[in-house]
Amino acid sequence: MRAASVALLLIVLTALSPAPAGAADNGEWSVKPADSAITPRAAFRLPAHPGTTLSDRAVVSNTTDKDLTFRLYVADAHNTERDGGLAVRGVEETQRDVGAWGRPERDVITVPPRSAVTVGITLRIPRDASPGDHVGALVAVDERVRPGTGSRLGVQRGVGARIYLRVDGPERPGVTVEDVRFDARNPSIPWTGAAESTVSYTLRNTGNVNLDPRVSVHVGGVYLGGPAERRLTNVPAELLPGQKVRLSASWPGAPLAGWGDVAVTATADGSRGSGSDGFLEVPWFLVGCLALLSAAGMTVLRRRRRRGATPAAEARSAAQPEPAAPAARPADPE
Repeated sequence: MRAASVALLLIVLTALSPAPAGAADNGEWSVKPADSAITPRAAFRLPAHPGTTLSDRAVVSNTTDKDLTFRLYVADAHNTERDGGLAVRGVEETQRDVGAWGRPERDVITVPPRSAVTVGITLRIPRDASPGDHVGALVAVDERVRPGTGSRLGVQRGVGARIYLRVDGPERPGVTVEDVRFDARNPSIPWTGAAESTVSYTLRNTGNVNLDPRVSVHVGGVYLGGPAERRLTNVPAELLPGQKVRLSASWPGAPLAGWGDVAVTATADGSRGSGSDGFLEVPWFLVGCLALLSAAGMTVLRRRRRRGATPAAEARSAAQPEPAAPAARPADPE
């Protein structure tokens, strides 16, 4: 059962990852909020007051030609540390937030072929609910267990419609950047091949509202390379309160040589966080060239020493007159 829950979590992750507005859909069934009288909804977005009860409706659609039976439950959402995408807690896991507050009208439903069933959902907001954003999902799990690829484990599939609750109270956005690491992997001879430098960092939401952070990297110091600043991509569009993700990005145009600091800065909703890592990068090609030049200079110096005086010393010697020979001494008388 636990193996099935793990597989379910991975599939729900796909259903909740950032995508164009629409129902959570895997091609066979979908889950979405019942349309309001004004406009269609892709997710439940509800204001919440501590101590109150909210009611809404969801539509579960079956697009296959067979009856499908689903188990319904409300789950907490979170960011995956792998890439920051949204995932939910499995059906067997303990729910602590929206998943503990919500309950569908029915736990199990059967949807006829090419039709839909509307189900009520109730959310009871605790009196001590913390202010800010709380995110979860209404999940429909297919009761069929399918064989896993290349293993004996069973797999259950599920999709979920997101639930966004904003509890009354002060909003405190906050973001930090931690554990920055710069990994320089430049070619031995500069500009002769593709650089594979990377920068990795941990992005953390320290506030109580959802964030859509913008992240950039900046180089400071003395260095040889590309532009001093670059915007980083593949940053999660939704970083939930209290969540952290470990991210890594390739960096074309990173410093080829030099020393200084690589700083990663994140901004979101007026909050700002930054972290840095020092670097000292000297291409082995340049080290080799300097070593060869040094060795050549030492060889020339040794050759001159073997020949005797240096050219400067020889020039000084030629400029000085030779001393006169001493006068002959007269013979002593016998």
